Amino acid sequence: MDNDEPLEPETKDESDSVSALQSSNETLYCEAEAPVAVEKEKPARESSETDLEIEDTEKFFTTGQKELYLEACKLVGVVPVSYFIRNMEESYINLNHHGLGPNGTKAIAIALVSNTTVLTLELADNCITEEGILSLVEMLQENYYLQEMNVSDNDLGLEGARILSEFLQNNTSSLFSLQLSAINVGLQSLDLSWNHLYIRGVVALCNGLRSNVSLKKLDLSMNSFGNEGAAALGEVLRLNSYLTYLDLSSNNITNDGLSKISRALELNESLKVLKLFLNPISMDGAVLLILSIKRNPKSRMEDIDISNVLVSEQFVKILDGVCAIHPQLDVIYKSVQAPSAKKTLFTWTNPVKLIQSYADQNKISVLDFFRSLNPSGEMMMPVGEFRKAMIQQNKVPINRYQVRELIKKLGEKTGMVDFSFLKMTRS
Repeated sequence: MDNDEPLEPETKDESDSVSALQSSNETLYCEAEAPVAVEKEKPARESSETDLEIEDTEKFFTTGQKELYLEACKLVGVVPVSYFIRNMEESYINLNHHGLGPNGTKAIAIALVSNTTVLTLELADNCITEEGILSLVEMLQENYYLQEMNVSDNDLGLEGARILSEFLQNNTSSLFSLQLSAINVGLQSLDLSWNHLYIRGVVALCNGLRSNVSLKKLDLSMNSFGNEGAAALGEVLRLNSYLTYLDLSSNNITNDGLSKISRALELNESLKVLKLFLNPISMDGAVLLILSIKRNPKSRMEDIDISNVLVSEQFVKILDGVCAIHPQLDVIYKSVQAPSAKKTLFTWTNPVKLIQSYADQNKISVLDFFRSLNPSGEMMMPVGEFRKAMIQQNKVPINRYQVRELIKKLGEKTGMVDFSFLKMTRS
């Protein structure tokens, strides 16, 4: 809280009014005008649309900004923050480390519904939890002036992450900067596909992802954010060392946007899967992409999907060189612009038959062969490790296209290859 002396409640019936509010689902309506008398208690009603509205069927109360905040504090049962009262007509308010809690945050949100002066709001380290973030999101649906908000270090939890996710999906506010740094909410997978995030939504999301330490899988396909969104995501990939799966399919990303992502991949050490299907990328952009992996000796990239891009034999040769350095890598493209390459596709021997032949000759089972690839001897392996082991082993001659087919046959599940079913077919 601020060092200034807290303001005293204006009535003796605070506990009664708080109790009445908490036991009802009454719709509340706030409107800032000249102050008039306010009734202390209201009858309960069955339904409500938002906790940030203060409304009564018989009368409305209207008040100035300061009085509105004081009344909100009484309604939710918190002591007003004098710093907020003194600065609520400024463009910048710093309430970091004030111990607001969810109710204190709600009171401030109520006061900001009709505020037209505050552009930047700092709320870091206030333990606002998911209840507080819900109040802020509801406020943002009415306030079209607030542009920047910092809610870092606030114990938002999984429910808070869900609330923020829904807000970003349908964001119609004026907010263009949302800082979420240092919130490890444990959220590991987030699907925001087909949500019309556009540029502003993705940029707001990226502000929080730069230092997020829990999210591993992110699907942003079908959001039409183009090259500007790709540039923001490139910055995320440059700084974030936890994200392993990223789907950017069908987002109108051209070679320009892809170049930003490619430069970030020269430094990224965590991303394993990158899907770029149905983006207007040419072979030149595809070459830049795979060369970025080659330049990064610590890259963990395993799967790249550019399956709508038509490539040349020269691209395949470059890819061969990249895969020699990163044998765990597989790139799916449309086809090769050369009849000779197409013919070779049909001359490959079934990889399972090759392995079976080797097992028969050496009087071992196929299961024993696969288990020999895994240092732990277990019957499940991450796809990337399995692909790398198959390419590097020298017992059965096999190329990366055959390995791809083999992975399909073994049944990839959640990024793992499972050959335990072969226990029933030991030779």
